[in-house]
Amino acid sequence: TVFMHINIYERISLYSLHNSLVLLTGKSNDDVIVLELSMVTVTLYNSTISRTLCLFQDPENTSETTDLSVHSRAMFKAAVLLSQQYNITIEGQFIGWQAAQTGGNVTEALSETCQSVSTSNIIGIVGPAFSREAHIVAGFAERIGIPVISYAATDPDLSDRNAYPSFYRTVPSDNTAALAIVKLFIRFNWTSSIIIYQNDVFGSGGAKVISEVFIRNGIIVREMIVFDIVTRRIRGDLKKSLTSSATRIVVLWVQSTYTSLVLQNALDSDVVGPQFIWILSSSVPLDSFNQTFYQKLIGMLTIEPVTGKIVDAPINSTLLNAAYNIWKAYEPETFPVSMNVNYYSLFAFDATWSLIKSLEQLCSTPLNSSSSSCTSFTGSSFCFDRRIIHSDLLLKSISRIEFLGISGPIRFSVNVTDRINGSFYYAQNVQPSSNGVNFVPVLKYVDSDGWKTYTESDVIVWPGNSLVLPTGRAILKGVSLRIGVIESPPFTMVTNVINGSGQNITKLIGYVPDLIEILQNKIGFIPIVQLAPSNQTYSELIQAVENGIYDIVIGDITVTAMRRERVDFSNAIFDNYLRIIMRKTSDVNIDLLSFLKPFSRNLWWLVLGACIYAGILLCLVERQDNEALQNRSVFSQVTMSVWYSFGNIVGYGVDFDVNTAAGRLITIGLYMLSLVLVASYTANLASDLTISKSKSIISGIDDLKSGKIPFNRIGILVGTAAEDYYLREISEGSRNYYPVESTEELYDSLLANIIDATFMDIGVAEYDTNNVYCNLTLVGEGFDKSVFGIVTSKEWLYAQDLDVNILSLRESGELDDLRIKWFQIKNCPDSSETSTAIGIESMGGLFLTFGVISVLSLLLFAWSKRHILINYLFILICRKKSSRKRKNSMRRHSIKTVERS
Repeated sequence: TVFMHINIYERISLYSLHNSLVLLTGKSNDDVIVLELSMVTVTLYNSTISRTLCLFQDPENTSETTDLSVHSRAMFKAAVLLSQQYNITIEGQFIGWQAAQTGGNVTEALSETCQSVSTSNIIGIVGPAFSREAHIVAGFAERIGIPVISYAATDPDLSDRNAYPSFYRTVPSDNTAALAIVKLFIRFNWTSSIIIYQNDVFGSGGAKVISEVFIRNGIIVREMIVFDIVTRRIRGDLKKSLTSSATRIVVLWVQSTYTSLVLQNALDSDVVGPQFIWILSSSVPLDSFNQTFYQKLIGMLTIEPVTGKIVDAPINSTLLNAAYNIWKAYEPETFPVSMNVNYYSLFAFDATWSLIKSLEQLCSTPLNSSSSSCTSFTGSSFCFDRRIIHSDLLLKSISRIEFLGISGPIRFSVNVTDRINGSFYYAQNVQPSSNGVNFVPVLKYVDSDGWKTYTESDVIVWPGNSLVLPTGRAILKGVSLRIGVIESPPFTMVTNVINGSGQNITKLIGYVPDLIEILQNKIGFIPIVQLAPSNQTYSELIQAVENGIYDIVIGDITVTAMRRERVDFSNAIFDNYLRIIMRKTSDVNIDLLSFLKPFSRNLWWLVLGACIYAGILLCLVERQDNEALQNRSVFSQVTMSVWYSFGNIVGYGVDFDVNTAAGRLITIGLYMLSLVLVASYTANLASDLTISKSKSIISGIDDLKSGKIPFNRIGILVGTAAEDYYLREISEGSRNYYPVESTEELYDSLLANIIDATFMDIGVAEYDTNNVYCNLTLVGEGFDKSVFGIVTSKEWLYAQDLDVNILSLRESGELDDLRIKWFQIKNCPDSSETSTAIGIESMGGLFLTFGVISVLSLLLFAWSKRHILINYLFILICRKKSSRKRKNSMRRHSIKTVERS
């Protein structure tokens, strides 16, 4: 009767003492039980026995116990019993125990601890399981000088040794968990996440450290969502928060008791698989969910702390097997059949064993004060007034303890409360199975090595039952997009075609429709293309995206700083710059002396002087010895010598040669002049003729800025990037240009001589001048380099997915192929084919000069034949007079004859 009323946990003592007494006394079992009962009274209720207190999460009167609580309590008891089997005593007595359950209530935890300390000789605390309780209990333990070793409290703030000098823990801190998570993100190239956390120190502390580690590693935390542990609800609209976020990775940082609640909410809101990847901090029983949700659960991951055995690290197998044997002997009904022991219970054993070994070490060492026990307390029995005398020595003993535990190497430090090594994790993946879905280990993590595959054959099944690694971002696949386009050849052109039914329909062609088709095939979105009204400006298109009329706008829309303040842009779809457009003109200024321009006036005078000088000098040295100069007047000799100099300077020579050495030396000098002067003249003449062919009113944008064309004769298309450039760079904000509302109006104004110049984006300008407006031309070099981008709303969900795919098109050369297809079309005649020949106007002066020279040669010829000409004229005059006299004589004779008759 007495035995049946003893608490089940007191049977542990009965089990240990029973085995010992049977061996020592040899008495029957009935006799031993009587003796055991009397000893139980001494062991469990004698306040002088040193005891450890273990705090568990489940309240005593609850029917919903968890594996964490039951298994941890069992392994705590096993550790104490094992110390008795190993004959570990403190001053000749076995270590006792006491257990209390808190239910996660901070006040209850403090109350139970205080009560236990007041009524029993508590020399150490194992637990508590919750971080929110650990903060209070650790502070209380510091006051009375006893150590607290937790097996499940992971809050990063508890790592501060200065704040919690009496606190230790065998479970890895959330600092380590955060590092493991970020390494998982890096492994899979995920760049952003949403964090859902519970509103207590465990949740907020974990979320804070994860967020900080993410930021340090360039991972964006899109949103932090709170799960209220009081109302057991998500604060806000979970579905709206997740679907409106650009990321599809959700980190759930809540206790295992709340994980199922959050997941059920997410399943009901349809924000689990296949759209989202959930990473849980603890696993949950998957059979607690309706089977209709199993497909959506596939692909989830859990990251949980485990023991060294799971990751092939060394553990104390002997100690582990001994603990399991004790558990199975005294409480077989709670021992898991499949050996699926909760890992936190193994941390609980190592926490208890650390405390036992530290007490053994402390009490086996001689103390300075021989009058007091190693576990003696001072003060009254009231919990807050008690304090263990050798507190500092006990805490130092724990800090120096080092052994191989059942969870891995155990070692602490005086600087932090965390175990120095032995932090291990594994990642489980929800995968389909014959029974529905199961958790399958796929990755393992060792703090020094990072993540590795659990086994060589492990495969991760991602949401949607896919083996393809998800990007972690919001993707456009299956999303309907309202796409605004604007007619602007050759980017978007409207044509009429006859479909298969013989109907005449409107079809969009050009660079933009082709780009939409390529992106659709690559990404898988559903395009709803809408052609903007012809009178809509580019600024109004930007406004339409901002107002939600279009999801995106694709066209020749320049990315500018002013526009970025209102909307976002994708990666570049077209490299752009501005070019000046003007009318082609055939008007050329005729310069009759253009052939003289290769040399300056002073150089021409110098050449002439050198020619005359050389002629005179040649005349002096050759006149006596050269037959060509003999028997001539001085003037004639000088003229012939100058002719000789000119002929050799221009490189064609003359009809006589020099005979003297001095004359030959002068000829050498003339040849040298000829070599340089003729080559220089030829080169400069060709350059001048080329420049004169391409010369326009202006040469580039600098001429427009300097006012070579009146500002009111510069046409600007309103609402474009060209207008922004004009206001910013040319007029300093003054709208003194000629405004036009459409491209057609702009071209018509140019052709009608209303304006003299305009500038436009190179794509449209090049296409129009090469195919439509053949009498317009591009002038100068390009300026104001920019890019065209797809217009999206601010912080658009699918921006990253669109950017990645556009960048992929650029890298593969598909954008270049589109540009070649639509911008190398040329229907206008090539202006270079009609302008290569030199016109009469360029050489008119040369022929005029030749004509003048011809006239002068005729005059010279006439002068040389003047005597002959004079004689000839005299004879003609005499003949004319003689003829006139003869005619007069004959007229008189005729008159006389008539008179006679």
